[in-house]
Amino acid sequence: MNNTRFATAIHILTLLAKSPQEWLTSEWIAGSVNVNPVMVRKELSVLREAGLIISRQGKDGGTQLARNADQIGISEIYKSVKNTDVLGKKNLNPNPACSVGKEVNVHLNTLFEETDKLVINFLGDKSLQEFSDQFE
Repeated sequence: MNNTRFATAIHILTLLAKSPQEWLTSEWIAGSVNVNPVMVRKELSVLREAGLIISRQGKDGGTQLARNADQIGISEIYKSVKNTDVLGKKNLNPNPACSVGKEVNVHLNTLFEETDKLVINFLGDKSLQEFSDQFE
């Protein structure tokens, strides 16, 4: 992934894990992440769709984890925000007349899939609780 979506998502979820009884607002979260609240709300909608958080609106509204932090895997967070391959993007228009160009994306697909599986497996047994326990 060549963006900050995973870092932002894990930052948000760590804040929620550190305050499990509180309903944190997107404005408050944005202050910690140091981004516009609109960016936080965008990621919150993705995390909500993935079943990682719950939200409520109104004066006492905000966001909480949908489950205990020890039941949320880091790999689950990664998969919820992943929108590019770990190794980047393939070339869109390689030369089909070239012996490499005509097959490069087929072989890159395999390489990208294998790399992504390694990342997911590496993250697989790590929980949000383990990650958030690193912070005081």
